[in-house]
Amino acid sequence: MYKIEVRGGILTSARARVCVIGSNKGIGFAIVRGLCKSFNGDVYLTARNEGLGKKAVEDLKKEGLNPLFHQLDISDSTSIQNLKAFLQKQYGGLDVLVNNAAIYQDETPAPFAEKVEVTLKVNFWDTLAVCEALHPLLRPHSRVVNVSSLLSAMAFGRCSDAIKAKISNPNITMDQLKELMREFEAAAKSDTVEEKGWPKWAYHVSKIGVRVMSYIQGKAFAHDSSRPDIIVNSCCPGYVDTDMSNHKGTKTIDEGAVTPLYLALLPPNVESPKGEFVSEKVVEHWK
Repeated sequence: MYKIEVRGGILTSARARVCVIGSNKGIGFAIVRGLCKSFNGDVYLTARNEGLGKKAVEDLKKEGLNPLFHQLDISDSTSIQNLKAFLQKQYGGLDVLVNNAAIYQDETPAPFAEKVEVTLKVNFWDTLAVCEALHPLLRPHSRVVNVSSLLSAMAFGRCSDAIKAKISNPNITMDQLKELMREFEAAAKSDTVEEKGWPKWAYHVSKIGVRVMSYIQGKAFAHDSSRPDIIVNSCCPGYVDTDMSNHKGTKTIDEGAVTPLYLALLPPNVESPKGEFVSEKVVEHWK
């Protein structure tokens, strides 16, 4: 089982706090905007590039909002630990974590194996590293939102029956999920992706990883009696007009933020959704 370790006992703070990972533009920026309007506490916008992150904060301040900034490069373990140490020292914990950082390489001319390595590193492995670092800071009633995509369902539909069974196994462990992601990476390097039962899509498969990761994390928190009512969900924001979609998306960034915000602001002790994948505020299952 995915294990969560908490140091220092129950986390307490007079002021709640939120961290949105990958939020200087696009959907993440809109999520910060929505949380600043709806959440009674400190909302942190994070970005790899400090200049771009601080500019995003200033843009939101011009709207009458008051986000805060902290630098974070999710591909840099030191940067992740710096954020963790800051949150621990400044607040003693965290109440809402939104993991939005991601890259899309499928339409680049790079070799497929390279696309897979780069895409899974950021979208799956680095996001998992952020979770492993920051989850111990989560207080009771915290909410975690991992931004995935409905493209995960498209990829699932192209997988072999054997791989589908592993992905949708209700008892899948984090170690088993990691092994699946490594198998996909290895198949890409040996140019045997389709022969091994995978679709030839890097981004789509990375979002399968995020979706299943969220399910596993949600189950682990459901069994953590020391910190009740911590809920993890993944979601699809929809086809949004952002850099990632080459601005072909039909939704505005604020429309794309609707479902992530819904999950980030779930009320205390809600029955559902928990450990689910949500699109348009509706739970979706593997098909």
